[in-house]
Amino acid sequence: MIRFLADENFNNHIVRGLRQRNNELDIVRIQDIGLSGVEDTTVLDYAFKENLILLTHDAETIPRFAYEREKAGQKIPAIFIIKQDTLISQVIEDILLVYECSKFNEWEGKIFYLPI
Repeated sequence: MIRFLADENFNNHIVRGLRQRNNELDIVRIQDIGLSGVEDTTVLDYAFKENLILLTHDAETIPRFAYEREKAGQKIPAIFIIKQDTLISQVIEDILLVYECSKFNEWEGKIFYLPI
């Protein structure tokens, strides 16, 4: 089962669109679980421990911390980095495609850039 974690600054229009298109989609926002304002390393740790794919627009610090985590011998969660200027409809389609046509273990421990 694929579950998602939306980073604190992730576009909420995308989150709402995903929920409207598929109400069974399991997506939680950092703000909803009491992790607002935490360090990126804490976000990565939470996503990994909870088996969540991290959705983020942060193409600078999240990948850097993920690679540092790997170098330290720790595993990383699945991470989808979405360009902020990508059409919302395209992002929604890509995330739904992942959700409906794949399994979590196909993405685990990898960083991907969307759109596909």
